[in-house]
Amino acid sequence: MELNKTAKVQIHLGGVYGDKEKSLHRFISRYDNLQTNIRNRLIIENDDKSYSLKDCLKIADKTQIPVVFDVYHHECLNNGELINDAFQNFTKTWIKENGLPIIHYSSENPQKGKPSHADHINMDHFNTFLGKTSNFNFDIMLEIKDKEKSALKAMKILANDSRFYRIPNA
Repeated sequence: MELNKTAKVQIHLGGVYGDKEKSLHRFISRYDNLQTNIRNRLIIENDDKSYSLKDCLKIADKTQIPVVFDVYHHECLNNGELINDAFQNFTKTWIKENGLPIIHYSSENPQKGKPSHADHINMDHFNTFLGKTSNFNFDIMLEIKDKEKSALKAMKILANDSRFYRIPNA
């Protein structure tokens, strides 16, 4: 398709299989055996059950795979890192030729609780998140059930806040 290195394929690390450290080493070993064109496309994401941001950063340190930061997964599973510290760390895994760091944004479903994603964007949660991350440059992917409606609400906030990139015709 002749796409540059910013066209990525995002994956989760997979199962723990009774021994997380062995699983991390197995992932790194298998990654090292992949063809370069495949390695150039992969990015990994923290999850809500098995692999925290800290685990993903261990792999990124050994492989230089960029890390996608999932905000809600981090709220479900973390090692006590504050959001600003998490951003400091995961954004360092991205180099210019990979494009902007990517985050997945959602919040907890207030009726179902963890680990269910919200059906609608929680505007208070989103505004708090934006305030904590306004010093960073990144792409947001919404993982919310009513994607279009929530995306329009999010774009309106971003368009009206001078800290953020102006979205044309928003």
